[in-house]
Amino acid sequence: MSTTADIKNGSIILHKNSRMKVVEFQHVKPGKGPAFVRTKLKDIKTGKIIDETFNSGVKLDFIRVTSKNFQYLYKDSGSYIFMDNDNFNQIQVSESMIDDNYYYIREGDNIEIVFDGDEVINISLPPKVKLKVVETDPGLRGNTATNATKSAKMETGLEIQVPLFINEGDILKIDTKSGNYSERVKN
Repeated sequence: MSTTADIKNGSIILHKNSRMKVVEFQHVKPGKGPAFVRTKLKDIKTGKIIDETFNSGVKLDFIRVTSKNFQYLYKDSGSYIFMDNDNFNQIQVSESMIDDNYYYIREGDNIEIVFDGDEVINISLPPKVKLKVVETDPGLRGNTATNATKSAKMETGLEIQVPLFINEGDILKIDTKSGNYSERVKN
């Protein structure tokens, strides 16, 4: 058994008979009273996010998980098909597990998949992904000084706000946590 001192973002714990992923945590030491840990936990099965507060030093049941890189192949009815890069075995990941993350995955991309034994419990996206702009209004030269933005549709269907100088065909880095434009990549 571990304690609240071992909590990290991305840790998986068994809490209220469910596997929960730590989305955020904050150690708090108030002026009066004992320290505590404020967390946001995501139920891996349902996707529901709950706020939970633990007293400092409370014992928690951390689940040992393994992760491995898989290549995304295609979407089938109700699931996504990935291939193990080592032995070429294919696995199915349910649509509910992928959630809105499909906006950041292209065919052929390598994605880290997290397992508890043989059961897929999570996918880990890289912090930023490169996506191509397929639809946006044309950019105008000199529109770099203002913070004005326009809508752009990416190759995966993701729609984001981008600076006015972005054109169709540009490759952009997108933050997978916030879904926001990060930077333009040279082609």
